[in-house]
Amino acid sequence: MSSEQDPLFSVEGQVAVMTGAGGVLIGGMARELARRGAHVVVVDRAVDQAQKVAEGIRAEGGMAEAVIADVLDRKSLGDALSCVMESYGRVDILINGAGGNRKEASTSPELSFFDMPSDALKFVMDLNLLGTIFPTQIFGRIMARQKQGVILNISSMNSFRPLTKIIGYSAAKAAINNVTQWLAVHLAQNYSPGIRVNAIAPGFFETAQNKFLLRDEKTGELTARGQQIVGHTPMGRFGVPEDLMGTLIWLVSPASKFVTGIVVPVDGGFSAFSGV
Repeated sequence: MSSEQDPLFSVEGQVAVMTGAGGVLIGGMARELARRGAHVVVVDRAVDQAQKVAEGIRAEGGMAEAVIADVLDRKSLGDALSCVMESYGRVDILINGAGGNRKEASTSPELSFFDMPSDALKFVMDLNLLGTIFPTQIFGRIMARQKQGVILNISSMNSFRPLTKIIGYSAAKAAINNVTQWLAVHLAQNYSPGIRVNAIAPGFFETAQNKFLLRDEKTGELTARGQQIVGHTPMGRFGVPEDLMGTLIWLVSPASKFVTGIVVPVDGGFSAFSGV
């Protein structure tokens, strides 16, 4: 849906490929970009979720299509790229949003670090880290040919200071920060300074992946951990998807054309608070 916009923050007509867009946070980003006139490609391995987000965008007058792909499967991503190129012929924005955690990759009274299953740890590390690198290889190649494009990775506050319990997720997100900086330098120096790579590090947002840590599964009340998080967030609440949109638009629009290789916290002040 097009509308008059400040050209500095405009994404109108841009082709935005978004992995993990069937989820709450990236799905919200997809709706915001479509609202601002971007052509959104909702990439997710969950067919129903991807189609639901795309259909919702179209129902509101936006431009979106669902493409099914697994970010850990290069062939699947290659097929997705073929669909995108057939429809649009280019990729302007890539948002690497696929990621998440598993309960079996987090310590608990029932599961010690020493007994944590290797397959759960490997899955979390692969999903978050390789699930960012592989799509960048597939879709970023088009940006290298175009000499233009914006890549936005999704990090986490865990990347700056590892949180208790979630070892694999924290380590993978820290690696994403490093990869973001590496890619920013590599792509600018070897392909074009017109290709930028940045990341957003959300604070605590309730999602399907972390809800088991934040709320009691039976009562829905905050767990002790959930209460501790809110208590250490100066703004006194969890984030909601809308809290990410301003930073999103800044980083994928011309407003940040001289910004690359940074990780922006969106955390309600969590990282600034010492706890006392």
